[in-house]
Amino acid sequence: MSWTVMGSTGSVVARERVLRTLYDEQVDDLFAFVVRLLGGDRQRAEDVVQETMLRCWRTQGLDEDQPLRPWLFRVARNLVIDQHRSRMARPQEVNGNSWLDDLTPASDDVERLLSSLILKEAILQLPAKHREVLYETYYAGRSVREAALVLGVPPGTVKSRAFHAVRALRMAMNVVETADEEAGERPVQMSAA
Repeated sequence: MSWTVMGSTGSVVARERVLRTLYDEQVDDLFAFVVRLLGGDRQRAEDVVQETMLRCWRTQGLDEDQPLRPWLFRVARNLVIDQHRSRMARPQEVNGNSWLDDLTPASDDVERLLSSLILKEAILQLPAKHREVLYETYYAGRSVREAALVLGVPPGTVKSRAFHAVRALRMAMNVVETADEEAGERPVQMSAA
């Protein structure tokens, strides 16, 4: 980008070179500082750094031998503070999709109660040996080996019964499995039904 304006004099070109050098030396540190102030918002940080450099070009005597780094960081910090105060003074900005949030039902206790009733009914439909395995592994929090010792069956039997019991419960709860999930690669997802 060229900052040379038609009809500019040699002193302006020298001033532009000084500003370009200042920019090259300070922009990385200044940008990192502003990104931290803005909580990682890189786009807003770019705007703040650009405004800071523009103010430096407009107001500072670049021909003098004065350190401008502290001034740049102070101006950038003040711009961030001003933006924050400006946002707090205005009403909350609303995007075009906020009305969708009002249409989606919030999960409530009724839905959880209905799910627990369906789950209870599905558990009662399981064979007793499957219910015992589910109780020991999920409710009591025992490992497969510990559940096998309590139930007096091999660990492989505990795994098999738990697999078939959970599969039956998923079917009762309308949980859909994909081909990858049937192979044991991913957790299941609830269907919308």
